[in-house]
Amino acid sequence: MPKLKSNRGAAKRFKVTASGKVKHDKAFGSHLLSSKSTKRKRTLRKSSLVNPRDLRSVRRLLPYI
Repeated sequence: MPKLKSNRGAAKRFKVTASGKVKHDKAFGSHLLSSKSTKRKRTLRKSSLVNPRDLRSVRRLLPYI
């Protein structure tokens, strides 16, 4: 059986933790920052874990993670 291709866009956006969970950076933190509160911008800097409902879709895009 041939190798499966990873979705390259997804491969650049998601990383796997040591325990096997999938993390991602948050959206909406790159421009139009003057209208956002300092607290909101600070929380956007942190990465978060992928919601368990979306995990199946992400794993389908990245078969070898």
